[in-house]
Amino acid sequence: MNAAPDAAAAQRVHVGGGVSQAYLTDARPGTSLTLVDSAGNQAGSGVADKLGSLIVRDLQPGQYRFVGKGISAAPVAVTSKDSPPPNPSLYGQKLHEGLNYVTVRDGISIAATVRLPIGKKLSDGPFPTVIEYSGYQNAAPGDLIVGAAGEKLGVKDPLAPASSVIVGATLAPQMLGFASVSVQMRGSGCSGGDFGLFDDAAAFDAYDIIETLGRQNWVKGGKVGMVGISFSAISQMYAAGTRPPHLAAIAPMSTTDDLYSTGLPGGIYNKGFANTWLKERVQNAQPAPKGGQPWAIARVNGGDKVCKNNQKLRLQTLNAFKLIRDNPTRAAQIYRDRSIADWAEKIDVPVFLVGAGQDEQTGANWVNVIPHLDHNPNVWVNIINGHHFDSLGPQIMSRWAEFLQIFVADQVPHTPPQMQPLGTAVFPAATGAPGQTIPNMRFSNSTSVADAKARFKANTPRLWALFDNGGGSAGFGGLSSPWQKSLNGWPSSTEKMHLNAKGKLGTSATGGEVSFNPNPANRPMNTLKDASTDTAAAWGINPDYNWQQAPGRSGLGFISAPLPSDKIMLGNGSVTLRVKSSAPVTDLQVTVTEVDKAGNETSVSTGVLRSTFRGDGTAPDYYRQVPMADGFNLMTVALNPIMHGFRKGNRIRILVSAPGGDLPAWQFETLRTGGKVVDTIDLSGSFATLPVISGSVPGNAPPCGFLRGAACRPYKPAFNGG
Repeated sequence: MNAAPDAAAAQRVHVGGGVSQAYLTDARPGTSLTLVDSAGNQAGSGVADKLGSLIVRDLQPGQYRFVGKGISAAPVAVTSKDSPPPNPSLYGQKLHEGLNYVTVRDGISIAATVRLPIGKKLSDGPFPTVIEYSGYQNAAPGDLIVGAAGEKLGVKDPLAPASSVIVGATLAPQMLGFASVSVQMRGSGCSGGDFGLFDDAAAFDAYDIIETLGRQNWVKGGKVGMVGISFSAISQMYAAGTRPPHLAAIAPMSTTDDLYSTGLPGGIYNKGFANTWLKERVQNAQPAPKGGQPWAIARVNGGDKVCKNNQKLRLQTLNAFKLIRDNPTRAAQIYRDRSIADWAEKIDVPVFLVGAGQDEQTGANWVNVIPHLDHNPNVWVNIINGHHFDSLGPQIMSRWAEFLQIFVADQVPHTPPQMQPLGTAVFPAATGAPGQTIPNMRFSNSTSVADAKARFKANTPRLWALFDNGGGSAGFGGLSSPWQKSLNGWPSSTEKMHLNAKGKLGTSATGGEVSFNPNPANRPMNTLKDASTDTAAAWGINPDYNWQQAPGRSGLGFISAPLPSDKIMLGNGSVTLRVKSSAPVTDLQVTVTEVDKAGNETSVSTGVLRSTFRGDGTAPDYYRQVPMADGFNLMTVALNPIMHGFRKGNRIRILVSAPGGDLPAWQFETLRTGGKVVDTIDLSGSFATLPVISGSVPGNAPPCGFLRGAACRPYKPAFNGG
């Protein structure tokens, strides 16, 4: 970071250059500024905001200088994601217990709180160490458990971390006995910079933090791991993709595959959870103390000068909602730059990836990252039916702990004494289910770490699928899976079923046409009676569902004959429809359900698509918009990945309607029809492609409503018979 010469006529500004961008602070507000390259050519321009700052983005590597009235600024170096790492001297910074500020390559300082196992001090190290990295209230230096207890008593601690960062803030140091470093993403909390929504700058901040931590004498083995759920999981994929040498392994839980599939599924804006999440990010990015996160406000008001100084670039944060409005297709550069799949292809450290099959927040499409990790032999994927929180289920937590002990701590796994007390407290608090113990560590009798590692690899499948979560030993609705499938990777086998006349779903096509009047206004937005986007209501053992079928002629149903044998579905599926509409654009939703012999209907998967993104009939095309042609048009609606065991004698059902009403928290900014639009389906070319794998379904399903991640209701035929 450089300061201009102290001249009376000069504005004493500060400048910095990083990955693809350059910034300036401390100018007089309203100053017109130009950024020029080494040849004097203009590379960008703007006006200093109310805080005297400006960021110029999307720059090529090279030397640049800010020019403006009274401005005499030093040149700055801009790099790219492919540039060599900074001089290693950057990583000589020493961290202490508690809150630190770590300088990264562009001069921005990042807040990072070091948390140690209970009763330990740094001199007791070295400790196996993990990072949790997110833009939530993460590096707040208080205690999460104490803060949560105080909140229940009506006494909020603004310095307590958010409950969403429990993995790094509590589980790692208190359950595993690891040191944990809570790293605050730039543009949030007390970190400097602007919030770029997983931009390259944030990815390489993680690289710099990892390299700094790897050189601390209290970090065991000179390498760190990464942990966390949701935001803290997504960030791991970007961080590991930068390939920092001092990264040992990552363990992401409940991530996503990209920002598009969550924010614009099928080309339709998710005005439910995704919108709520973005609003919170925008609010968190406001400069403290007038806005921002509670802990930043408290720190600034308490005299933390570094935290106050770090707010200067906050008004330069890009408008996330404008970015979405201006970039309706997946081909947009903002999505290509943030493609988790692209970063995953660069990950070369061991990965323990966990996700839920019906994640109501980030969605189930996280599984689409799995093939992009095929190059890496040390990847273990775990999928469990259920919601966002279910990635933390006890059966998975046991293997998660083994993985971290072997690949980060470099030790033979053992069952930590604090694990069971925490397990029996955390799960009831989150789900209302009875307390559950976490299974003991496997391989604790290994003769060496090498032996434990070999046994872990030999006895842990590449893909472990935990079915019927909610019907296991924890009691109905509890976090427990009674049966599992072990596979070598994400399955790709499929079976085709045809949508036929009179609402039949069969193995051969019979043809015909059927018309309906899609109307998104005639059902609740969500499957939960609480129509807010607070998803905690979905985590209970028997959520209060209000799942209603599209009434009258507003939705179609197609149902199979009773299944002659069990049918396990795991993988990606779709429903292809030949559609003619009275409207120039139509939005459609398809939903797969199971109807049991008692007449109960359980939700399995759903997918939505705007007709302008219909593709070529074999897959949806989110990269361009194609107007509807006269007559029938092929629309292939991608289903959210399916994970469900259909039992012998039960029936498969496919519903077609306007979007909405079949998910707990995703809501769609869909086209209003007033029930006047007529969509006609040509059944001769309409079919479902379903991901069926071999195997039988053991035992009985939990009672209606207790299968985690699945709503349940009485079956009622649609007007067309299905």
